[in-house]
Formats: sequence, structure tokens, C-alpha cells
Amino acid sequence: MGEAKTPSLLPSFTKPGRVPARCWGGRGRPGSRHREDEVRRESQVSGLPPVPRYPFGRMPLAISFLSDFGRTDEFVGVVHGVIARIAPEVRIIDVGHDFDPGDVQGAAFALMRSIQYLPEGVALAVVDPGVGTERRAIAARTPWGFFVGPDNGLLAPAVAIVGGADLIVSIEDPRFRLPAEGETFHGRDVFGPAAAVLASGQAKIEDLGPIVDPGTVAPMMVPLVEPDGLGGVFGEVLWIDHFGNAQTNVSPADLGSLGIQPGVDVSVVIAGIDHAIPWATAYGDVAAGDGLIHVDSYGQIAIAVRGGRADEEYPLSVRTAVGFRPSGTIRIPISPIESHES
Repeated sequence: MGEAKTPSLLPSFTKPGRVPARCWGGRGRPGSRHREDEVRRESQVSGLPPVPRYPFGRMPLAISFLSDFGRTDEFVGVVHGVIARIAPEVRIIDVGHDFDPGDVQGAAFALMRSIQYLPEGVALAVVDPGVGTERRAIAARTPWGFFVGPDNGLLAPAVAIVGGADLIVSIEDPRFRLPAEGETFHGRDVFGPAAAVLASGQAKIEDLGPIVDPGTVAPMMVPLVEPDGLGGVFGEVLWIDHFGNAQTNVSPADLGSLGIQPGVDVSVVIAGIDHAIPWATAYGDVAAGDGLIHVDSYGQIAIAVRGGRADEEYPLSVRTAVGFRPSGTIRIPISPIESHES
């Protein structure tokens, strides 16, 4: 007799690669539609607004989904579909899917920037160049909620931002994985199902697999700002957004420690060339086509060009080293903030 298989707790899915003989028609499987109909009928009888019923005793958590899958293929939609089959009550927020393929650091920093604005719940992040290898699939519990993704450093910065993880597990229980002949789409087969059962309450994080020693989880090294030995600091470009603005790892406090204040020119060293660029508070503080540095929407120093792209005006790309030094020339008058105290 063969070894008994652990039954899956997930809905049955058509085996990948096999087209069912009956492609059209047929009866649908019972699902959330039946619950919706029941709630609607009760509402009509009572005359009261319908009260939502959550099948697992609590309101489901939202899933915030980030990947490098892009929008050309069906991959993002398939993961949405898997989650909807398992937990139709769960809301999915697409944080972004057009990160460069395999750019773990870029996606990790994007998740770190975004996490403070996302509803507490489940963060599902899949940028996974090591898919199918011995790298682990993990889930982490934090004060914010759960993080699900590959153990390649992708989750680390965001987990740290929200206070760290008190429990990390390796997603191994076959009951919460979709059977597949290949090992190249863990977003669909491993991470999506795990996020769905955590968000809906169908499983506890401990059910997904064995506990992992936090010391063995892959970190993500965040570049530090360093003194340049000439009265300035060196940082690097972390991110270039859709508009060509270059965010750096340098903070306003780093420039303030050098005596640099908004309204003055700053010596910005890019590829060994010194550029005098004003520290402005808004794009409109400089003329069209001129460069500026400013505090971006995430609180970091960014390099921009009014009406243009900083990555075209200057030789900037992700990980480009950028130096900042005092210049002292006052270019933009900054009005003092008036006190409104009586």
C-alpha cells in the first residue's frame, strides 16, 4: 500500500497543464454567492440593512500584493484568482507589479516605503529569482500583521520598519500549497494560498510549517550614509520613480548636521562632477528645466528637475553614489513660518 497523502484544505483546482474535457457549462461549486443570497433574503424579511457574515468568525484582513510579474501576462490575475477561490471575502490591494524582474532590493525598498500607508493585514511580496531552489518560503508575524514571501531579503526592511517579527515559519505544510508539476510559480502555488488562509483566518501562522530561527533568515543590507572627509556626506540613489526623480538614502537631518538648510545652493557631487543645486521646498521654487533637491513624499532627499527628468539631466541610476556638501549661496528666500499661538 502506498503512503497516505495529507488532504489539502484548499478548494480543488484543475491540475496545471491539463485541459478539462468539459470546458463549457456545468454547475458551479458552492461558494460565497450562496452566503450572499442568504444574507440578502434575511435583509428583505427584516427590513434592516444586510449584516455581513464572516465565515471564520472575524472580519478578513486585507492582502497587500507586490511582485515583479508585470501586467503583460496573466500572472497577477492568476494569483488574484487563487486567493479569491480560497477566500472570496478578502480584499486585495495591488501595491505594484512592474518592478524590474528579479530586483529584490528595489522591491524591498518599495515595500518598506509603502507599509506605513497600507492597512494592517497580510503583505504578500513575490520577487523571487531563486524560485525552485533551496531558498525557503516564509511567513512572518509582526505587530502590523503577516508578511509572506521568499526568504531572500525581500521582506526584511519592511518587517524591521513595523517593529520586527516575533514568529517566522517555513511554509511547508502540503495542505496549504497547490499541487503543481513545476516549481516556477510559487506566487500561485505557495505564497498566494498562504496569504489567503492567513487573511481569512482559515489557518494560524503556526499551521503553515515549522518555526524558523530568525538568525537564519536572509537580511537586506540598507546602504548607510557616510562622511566624505571633506565636510560632506556620501549616499546613494535608492529609487528612481516614474517621473525620473532620484530618491537617495540621505535624510534632511543628514544635511542639517552639515549646516545645510532649505533655500541655499548645495554642492551635489555626481560621477565626480560638482553641481550647484538649490534645496527647494517645491518644484515651483525653480525655473522650468532647472534642477533641485527636495524632501520627497517619503521624507528622503531627492534630486529632481522641474518639468524634466533628473535621471536624464544628470548621470543618475539606482545605486549611483551621490555626495552632498555645503555651498552656502542663498538662492531661494524661505519665509519663516509664522506662529499662530495667541
